[in-house]
Amino acid sequence: MNQKILGGSLGECVHVAGVLNFLRMAEEQGYHAEFTGPATSIAEFLAAAREVDPDILAVSYRLTPENATILLADFKQACEEEGFLNKRFVFGGTPPVAEVARQTELFEAVFSGEEPPEAVIAYLKGRPWEEMRAEDYPTETVERIQWKAPLPILRHHFGIPADTIQPTVEGIEKITEAGVLDVVSLGPDQDAQQNFFHPERQDPKRKGAGGVPFRTEDDLRALYAATRRGNYPLMRSYSGTADLLRYTEVLRRTINNAWCATSLFWFNVMDGRGPLSLRDSIRDHMVLMRWHGERNIPVEGNEPYHWGLRDAHDAVICADSYIYAHVAKKMGVRDYITTYMFETPPHLSNKMDLAKALAQVELAESFADESLRIICQTRTGLMSYPVDPSYARAQLVASVYLQMALKPSIVHVVGYCEAHHAATAEEVIESCKMATRVIQNCLYGMPDMTKDPEVQRRKDELVEEAMVIVEAIQQLGAGKADDPLTEPDVLARAVEIGLLDAPQLKGNPYACGKVRTKIINGANYAVDEEGNILNEKQRIERISADL
Repeated sequence: MNQKILGGSLGECVHVAGVLNFLRMAEEQGYHAEFTGPATSIAEFLAAAREVDPDILAVSYRLTPENATILLADFKQACEEEGFLNKRFVFGGTPPVAEVARQTELFEAVFSGEEPPEAVIAYLKGRPWEEMRAEDYPTETVERIQWKAPLPILRHHFGIPADTIQPTVEGIEKITEAGVLDVVSLGPDQDAQQNFFHPERQDPKRKGAGGVPFRTEDDLRALYAATRRGNYPLMRSYSGTADLLRYTEVLRRTINNAWCATSLFWFNVMDGRGPLSLRDSIRDHMVLMRWHGERNIPVEGNEPYHWGLRDAHDAVICADSYIYAHVAKKMGVRDYITTYMFETPPHLSNKMDLAKALAQVELAESFADESLRIICQTRTGLMSYPVDPSYARAQLVASVYLQMALKPSIVHVVGYCEAHHAATAEEVIESCKMATRVIQNCLYGMPDMTKDPEVQRRKDELVEEAMVIVEAIQQLGAGKADDPLTEPDVLARAVEIGLLDAPQLKGNPYACGKVRTKIINGANYAVDEEGNILNEKQRIERISADL
């Protein structure tokens, strides 16, 4: 794109932050941008326009609407006299002044700050926000990410625990009309996940427990129909915990499921979320990955952070990131959404939390090539939220700021209220607006926290420690499988003997649960009986001695 934009603050207005941000975004979209400066008189603005010969004149004014009425009328008349009315004009200002600008009928787009941030990007890409229709919005994940860049797309879980789907339908309509969310992540209740095809197993007493109680394909279609308005967000749902392939086919058919979230070691008898054995769960999730890979549908790994939710030490979480990426590639996944849940466990320091995430990134992205694209998704750790809503709001924005160090393509917003109750539509909208403001600030320019020497040292240490675990699992399957990391029996055995382990698995009949962990200097380590750090070589030697 070789189009030129000339922008500046008109008249006596000295406020330039808005117009400079607009010009920065224009440059990111391929425009050549020139700035006239603050408080530019009409004569100076037009002189600059004669010199630059722009395709678009971007005018900013943020003072009183009474002054704007006179100034913009004079500006329009001067442009007419100069023969500039064949050019394009765009305006930015406060809502009252923006209304004055609209009345001049000079500007093809007027921004007041009330519209979603992607409205400016849509305009710069040639799709005025007010004119966008359903067919203008991308309907698939990768295309939506590319369309909204440089902003990441936002995702938020939503599902009102109730006896019917109607409260969730009404809530989705409110969220969608607000235009703040790109992906409605449908949260079903347990029977919807586990017993969708088995009504005889459904328990009416727990209907709505944990989410929306959809029971039929028509229910799913009604939920999806609620998104066909506003900014036409994508929809995705939790995967099933039984009848996995049959379930995912229903989701794709009814809600155009944006991507599939799969696990390896979870959502089965080990965590009580489904009826599958550990081995069958691993096998079926691999089949599910392959199904989506064959259809070029993205797959999300909701796997590593589940170890963190059970207090597993950092090296196990990082090793699991490597294993899952390896499996995803072997199963033919083309677009792999890696999820980095921060504050999990919740007492990590920001430095060590970032180091863990960077180690996971390095391990997972070691598999990226022309056949596997890695898409970075970040989210706030659910367990990090205080119950007090004021503290929780602060935690949300602080967490998103830290996450932006990874430059994610997807930010999974977790409603600030989740420590107390499932988010209402209003709380989803509020949480997304808070996250959006943080993201915008970060995109203006933020310090590179990844360069911190302590962060880098811990990242390197975790990559090395994670590979000790991976190599131990490979050795466990030596002679039993060509690729031990894709062999369900080997992976299940790694859990059973504790190569992959977490303290909260203690007493679990399907896992080991013997590991001890401890937060030391902000990082989560495996420790011995006295609380001394065990490196992975030492820990694995202990496991081997017990076999």
